[in-house]
Amino acid sequence: MNAQTFLAYDYPLLSMFWTMLLVFLWIMWFVLLFRIIGDIFRDDRLSGWAKAGWLVFCLLLPFLGVFVYVIARGKNMGHRETAHARARQEEFNEYIRKTASGGQRTSVDELARLSEIRDQGAITDEEFQRAKELVLSGHGPAEHAGHAPTTTGPSTR
Repeated sequence: MNAQTFLAYDYPLLSMFWTMLLVFLWIMWFVLLFRIIGDIFRDDRLSGWAKAGWLVFCLLLPFLGVFVYVIARGKNMGHRETAHARARQEEFNEYIRKTASGGQRTSVDELARLSEIRDQGAITDEEFQRAKELVLSGHGPAEHAGHAPTTTGPSTR
């Protein structure tokens, strides 16, 4: 028999199971370590020195650092992850809205802009009503709907 045959006899099935379990736990340990490092950098409430301290603690004493971090700050890790995911989803949705509209402003955007201009006092209520009617009727370009209409020009109706 050669060396490979002896290895098969010397390494039973239970030993292979324990080896696979240890490899799995080792990989899970790195996943947890990377999640904690990501959480350290994601948390806006931590100062730069606190982030550096946690990072050094988790890298120099990895087992103790990770366990202490999970005990001390683990409760809110899920909340921070959820908030980050929601913010990314909101940015993505805003990008889709802008892309789907072709970069043009919708009538809702124009009405909100008109309302802001009126609240700032740049236009009167009468000018606001006329511009609002133009936006809602769909007459005239949308980029001119936010400006106060002139009273000397011909009517667009």
